[in-house]
Amino acid sequence: MKLLIDAGNTRIKWALAHGSSWLHNGALPVGQCGELPHQFAGLRGIRQVWVSNVAGEEIEQHIRDACAEFPAPHFVVAQQAQCGVRNNYSSPAQLGSDRWAALIAAWHLVRGPCLVVNSGTATTIDAMSAKGEFIGGLILPGVELMQRSLLDATARLQAATQAKQGQGEYAPFPLNTADALYSGALQASCGAIERQHALLGEACPDETADHSARLSENASPAAGCDPGRRDAAPVVLSGGAATLLRDHLNAPLRIVDNLILQGLLLIAQETNA
Repeated sequence: MKLLIDAGNTRIKWALAHGSSWLHNGALPVGQCGELPHQFAGLRGIRQVWVSNVAGEEIEQHIRDACAEFPAPHFVVAQQAQCGVRNNYSSPAQLGSDRWAALIAAWHLVRGPCLVVNSGTATTIDAMSAKGEFIGGLILPGVELMQRSLLDATARLQAATQAKQGQGEYAPFPLNTADALYSGALQASCGAIERQHALLGEACPDETADHSARLSENASPAAGCDPGRRDAAPVVLSGGAATLLRDHLNAPLRIVDNLILQGLLLIAQETNA
């Protein structure tokens, strides 16, 4: 059995996998990483531990301590090529392990051009060609971080949102500061995703058309896809803010939980093979 761990900036998620089956899973805030041993207590038969960690050295040590009774963890580093995906980053190993694992999982789900979006503390927007090549991506603040950054930097905005006593709601044309902050962060995230989606179509027009034709030959749409939008590669959307973005994106979507953990499992399986 394999223990898979995704240590992000906000949460640590984990799953226990036997073959391709998921037996147990859990999550906790990064600030409660000292509780990992309690979460792992009682897990038996673990032969391998695979980790994506973008939360820093202190969290890495907590993970090592929590896994002291298991085989030494494998901390994933992005490769130039792995699991059918080619990494075109200028320095391949500098691509975050979370982004790399998500790209691999998305490729095995779509097998075609797609935009891989993971939205949490940060939002990453990564483009992949029909040949499984990572052709580049963006990193921007997540919806909550955008709002918090503005509030921390501007006293008047902070006072205005406190007066409303709320985090704001979405409105196309907001009429109060809290709603303006929330709607602005949401629209900025959606705008960046839709812009990159359009650029992917421009960069790979033939590939996108071929993928679209293959989808059309299949009578039943891929899970999570809007059957009315077969004109472009899908956006594979994951992360804690996926549900916030879903209803405001004008693009074909595939909503996927635990995309990074799925990628870790694929990396483990290929390494063992």
